[in-house]
Amino acid sequence: MAEARLTVGHVPEARRSLTRGHQGSKGTGQFSGYLLEQCMRTKRSPEILSALEHAALGALTRIYPPAMVEELVRECGRQEARRRLLPARLVVYFVIALALFSDSGYREVMQKLSEGLRQLHAWVDHWSVPTSAALTIARQRLGAAPLRALFDKIARPIATLQTCGSWYRQWRLCALDGTVLDLPDTEDNDKYFGRPGSSRGERSSYPQVHVVSLAECGTHVHFDYATGPLHTGETTLARQLLRALTPGMLCLADRNFFSFDLWNAARATGAELLWRVRKNLILEPEQRLADGSYLSHIYPSTDARQPKRGGVLVRVIEYTLDDPGRPSLEIYRLLTSVLDPQGAPADELAVLYCERQEFEIAEDEFKTHLRGMGRVLRSHTPEGVEQEICGYFLAHYAVRVMMHEAALKAGIDPQRLSFTHTVHVIQRKIIGRRVFSPLWVVPPEPTDPAGDR
Repeated sequence: MAEARLTVGHVPEARRSLTRGHQGSKGTGQFSGYLLEQCMRTKRSPEILSALEHAALGALTRIYPPAMVEELVRECGRQEARRRLLPARLVVYFVIALALFSDSGYREVMQKLSEGLRQLHAWVDHWSVPTSAALTIARQRLGAAPLRALFDKIARPIATLQTCGSWYRQWRLCALDGTVLDLPDTEDNDKYFGRPGSSRGERSSYPQVHVVSLAECGTHVHFDYATGPLHTGETTLARQLLRALTPGMLCLADRNFFSFDLWNAARATGAELLWRVRKNLILEPEQRLADGSYLSHIYPSTDARQPKRGGVLVRVIEYTLDDPGRPSLEIYRLLTSVLDPQGAPADELAVLYCERQEFEIAEDEFKTHLRGMGRVLRSHTPEGVEQEICGYFLAHYAVRVMMHEAALKAGIDPQRLSFTHTVHVIQRKIIGRRVFSPLWVVPPEPTDPAGDR
């Protein structure tokens, strides 16, 4: 272990100065927008509220166009052979709405979707809200494939060069992490997903599904995810997400994700990495650098270390946090693929790693503010679970796109906006405007007087 370590203090202030706004590919770590943030402290100023209201008009059908949904339904082979009370396109939006109205039952959610059409006399007279059983069968008939296809087609990082908090120098910041979700206690869910054991050797109350995703730090959008049974490891699921990493990204990850193979696979995408590693990982200092970091090699196995066979060069940053509230000085160890200390100084990367907490905030938005604290998912079958989780990711993505658009319009950091308030705005717009239709004919989009949609 290195003899000299960094001591990092005043992390919140340093994070703001590092990730405020992108200055171009040859930035020096200084970012714009700090004075603007000081001028707009409230999350609900009139300017922000106006921008949110404007962005939410036709929220879901603008982000997920009906014509695209129809096409994906056909490609997945889920189109109707005859006219139905619940066409597949409507059921796709219904599943997304279940995530936005997670505290409401099936019929109530469909009632909310139809209310705006009734007010505008755009609802067919003979159409009535189906029963909960009919809505359940419609979900089963649709399956998970069309929603996953929609997510894969739409979801991507959305930060622009003007988006505050999304860039470090020339790199787009993203984070990799995982969580578990409680499922209804059914035989199918238990058999497929499994459940954790308790401290007394008994089974826990609910089966659980393992979810790993990639999120953009500045905007909180999840742009890829993978699910699996509880026994499936995070690194196994994470490997499925490497397809979403591209050159120009800087990916942050916790120590649970590091392995020699996963590190190399992630680096092969062209993205740069900043991952925390465990203390017991042997890292011999080979060249000490001026910023306090050092170069070392990682190896595929212990046997390969002695002859130094098949090693990969990495840069190591070791530091402690200057925090009087911590009883002991915990040593943090980071590996990065950015080998040049002038391109990314060690003290900046140590502070930057704290941006991984933005993933945890995005996860809290998903699990607490959309799903509801302590609430299990609705679905009683593995296929339904996959569909429902995708609906949540699509709903969260839509909310975050709305917030990003509003933040750009107001010229502020998206993190200054209230996620819960934006959800409420979208809920009101869904109920009050012509967004959904049971008809096969796709209704025309409402015109926007401002002309900037």
